[in-house]
Parts: sequence; structure tokens; C-alpha cells
Amino acid sequence: MKVAILGAGWAGMAAAVRATELGAEVTLFEASRSLGGRARAVDANLPDGSSVLLDNGQHLLIGAYSETLGLMRQVGVDPEQALLRLPLTLKFPDGHGLQLPAWPAPWNALAGIASAKGWGLRDKASLVQAALGWQMRSFQCPTSATVAELCRKVSARVMQELIEPLCVSALNTPAERASGQVFLRVMQDSLFGVAGSSDLLLPQVDLSALFPQAAAHWLQARGAKVKVGVRVESLQALNDEAGWQLEGEAFDQVIIATSASNAASALTGLAANHAAVQNWLQQTQALHYEAITTVYAWAAGAQLSAPMLSLRSNASQNAPAQFVFDRAKLGGPAGLLAFVISASSNDRATLQTQVLQQAKDQLGLNLQAVLTVVEKRATFACTPGLQRPTMDIAPGLLACGDYVDGPYPATLEGAVRSGIQAANQSAKASKLHNSPRSATVT
Repeated sequence: MKVAILGAGWAGMAAAVRATELGAEVTLFEASRSLGGRARAVDANLPDGSSVLLDNGQHLLIGAYSETLGLMRQVGVDPEQALLRLPLTLKFPDGHGLQLPAWPAPWNALAGIASAKGWGLRDKASLVQAALGWQMRSFQCPTSATVAELCRKVSARVMQELIEPLCVSALNTPAERASGQVFLRVMQDSLFGVAGSSDLLLPQVDLSALFPQAAAHWLQARGAKVKVGVRVESLQALNDEAGWQLEGEAFDQVIIATSASNAASALTGLAANHAAVQNWLQQTQALHYEAITTVYAWAAGAQLSAPMLSLRSNASQNAPAQFVFDRAKLGGPAGLLAFVISASSNDRATLQTQVLQQAKDQLGLNLQAVLTVVEKRATFACTPGLQRPTMDIAPGLLACGDYVDGPYPATLEGAVRSGIQAANQSAKASKLHNSPRSATVT
């Protein structure tokens, strides 16, 4: 079976690895010259003129990302070396906040709540009561419920210092608009999952090296073709409806692993003659998006007390960043910090100015801007009752990505799981055996 995969982001690379493992003859097309999609490395220069390799956005993983971690190991990346593992810690520069001990769930969460600094007894009791209620209801809630409604009995301090940062970091959507059901799924798999599932995993290598580059080498070693800098300009069904033609070559299956907007653009020409494609396009074009901004800033001697700290975020008070990372503690150059603004809404220059002032106010640091990256369509808006596009577009034509219908928000784990599922679905449709075997390419 010949499979074409469009897009070499994390979903596309996951689909390519799984399809190759299942015996397909895979050709991967990537329009840009770099691998990783919205989670990739970029070049930059520090104020002293030295070059540095950064990421197009500061990412983190959690221990519950089982499929991502498994796939990293499969292609030769050791997560224990590439990622710094820390117990879930959401502490502010003044030491207030939550830190979980390295205990099994749910005892780690209960101990962390009990020892949280800056929280009164009422604050802690409100969170424990809410968490027990989620567990008693099997982490289910009405599909129309928002995170804010789900947590209406949680104290204002806990809401501001824990729930809202967790919500915006996981769903990239403010609590008053975010899906309560998706939030509960994240809570179930992380805070109440297996041991280590709530741990923070901070990349100590750039995002391209963390998985996409290793996956490309793994694929090429097994005969798959990885074509970078190649934009697919034409996609059409074969006359016998037994496959698809891309750039003059016939394929049995096509998996579109680009962003939602790029996938919609690629399929617009097919909609007039394919009712199924038209229906899929309508769902995809109805998605709304949230931006993520990362401000990299530097000063000689600048450092944090931990690899990652929470910040007191208030957009109305010109303090937009929710988290800051010390890149020196993650294998980067000394003095370089990364500030993350989830669900960002302002322009690049304004956000950069606000973050530099926030660093001065909350960290006591006078920093120089290095690079500000704004991903305007970083994720879909994860709102209650959202109807996400299905994986199946038309016979032999599939989509995968963090926006495709599934239980998780727009995360690396969601993208990877979608890619694996698309490859499995493709193999099932072509009646391939599910047992792994090496691909043979002539």
C-alpha cells in the first residue's frame, strides 16, 4: 500500500512512523524546509551577537503523554535524557502556590493541596471538595459547561492561582470560555492518573530534535521518503476511485496532517465534486482559534529559582504572561528566559513591551528582548460542545492533527494520538495486517 502524508508536524511524523511500521510504502511531503510544524526549532541571535537555537514557542509535556513518550523511544530518543522531569509545580516567584510530591495519585495531589503556600484552609477545602466531586461523577459534566462553571465553588484564590493557569496552559482557552468536559479529561489523566502522570516534562533539546528529526531518520532508514521543501499543489481522485493522485503520482491512501486552515485550503478545490469533502470543510472552517505568544528575553546574570515559575497574569494590568522558563536550566544559554502568553490577544510589539515590564515588576529583572514569536492559530478554541472535524474526509482520504475530533485539547499528545489513529485507520481500510513489519520500497 502506498500512503502519502502531507505535513511533517508531530501528527504527520507520528502517522508516518506508524504507517511504515504497519508495512506501508510512505512518502511524506513537507512544504517548509524544517520539520515539526508548530513545534519546531528557529534560529535567533542574542544581544551580544551570538547565535542561538530557540523554539517557535516554549512547550512542555506532562507524564500522561504516554503515546508521545512511547513514539520518542521508538525512533531513538530517550525521554529521560531529552526531558527534565519535575513533579507538578505551579509556584510564583514569592514561593506561594502548589507543588506536588513524587507520590502516587491521588495522594500526591492531596499532599500538595494541604501544603500549598499562601492558601488558607478555606481555599484548600474548596479545591479538595471540587476534586472529590469530579471523581465521584467519573469526571463527566454537561457538554455545555465551562471550566468557570465547573469550578464555581472553588475559592477565588485557587481559581486565580491554579485553575486558570492549568486551564489556559492545557486548553489555551480562558476558563470562562473553555470546555469543562475536556478540562476534566485532562485532570483525570494527569492529576488522577498513574504514577508520574502529572509530572512536568521540560524539553532540554530543541523541539525539532525532540522528535521530528529523529523520526525522519527512522523513516528513511526503513525506506520511507521524506520530501522537505515540497508543496503539494494538486490532489485529485483517480478515475476508478481506488486512490488519489498527488503531483502526478498515484497513492492508495492520503493522510492530510497539516494545520486545520491549510487542510481546508488544500481541499477547497475538491468540495464541488465531493459531498463528503464539502461537509468536512464546513466543520473545519467553523473552528475558531487562539494564539500563543512566546517572548524570549535576556540579561547577563538573569536566572530563576526554578526551571519554570508561574507569574501573576492580568491582561487588564498589562501583565499578560502566565509562565516563565529559565532556558539555562534546560540546556540553553545563561541569562535567557522564555515568557509564555497562552490565549494571547494583543499585537506582538505591545505584548513584548508588557512582558518586559512584567519581568521587572514580578522578577526584578531588566531584560532585553531577543525574539517574540506569535502563533496566531496555535490551537483551536476549546469551547463547550465544540464539533470538531472527523478523521474521515472521503474514501482513502484522512485527516489528522490536534484539531481532529478526539478527547484531548490541542496538545502534542493530541496530535500524536491523532496521527497514530489515522495510520491505523488507513491500514484497516486497506486490509493490512496489524502486526508490525518493515516496509520494502523498490
